Amino acid sequence: MTDDEIIEGCVKKKALAQKALYDKFSKKMMGVCQRYCDSQEEAEDVMQNGFINVFEKIDSFKASGSLEGWIRKIVVNTALSSIRKSKKMEGSVEIGSIELTLEDYTHLGESLGAKELLKIIHSLPTGFKTVFNLHAIEGYSHKEIGDMLGITEGTSKSQYSRAKAYLQKVITL
Repeated sequence: MTDDEIIEGCVKKKALAQKALYDKFSKKMMGVCQRYCDSQEEAEDVMQNGFINVFEKIDSFKASGSLEGWIRKIVVNTALSSIRKSKKMEGSVEIGSIELTLEDYTHLGESLGAKELLKIIHSLPTGFKTVFNLHAIEGYSHKEIGDMLGITEGTSKSQYSRAKAYLQKVITL
């Protein structure tokens, strides 16, 4: 089934097309969810809600961009909504200073793989982790991040800088 056929079927609420869309993009979107969520269960919930949002909004998809990019944006926004609803950002984005411990990662050395990096990113406070994911991985500007999270552009830059410094310390151990 082509993307156009999948989209057309999803607009018509055809279960086969919805399954095809889910099967095609669910693994990549789970990776997105895992970067923002603290547990596998939370990531699964966010992904499920993200795909519900995709199916509800599929008729607004404009083929000017990639279908995957459009789905990713909805899933990221769903993850951010989940973070805001659980109030995980309260107190963590405006942190003046934080003590982050490095002892759990002293064994990594040169053999840092994707799973280890994901584990390190997960160890960041929610504010640091969220801003890092949005800027470094998703490519949003600090102004866009500020608008999305209800923080200032300067706060976004500060959170990103602190997250990056921590990750650099861990990786260079």
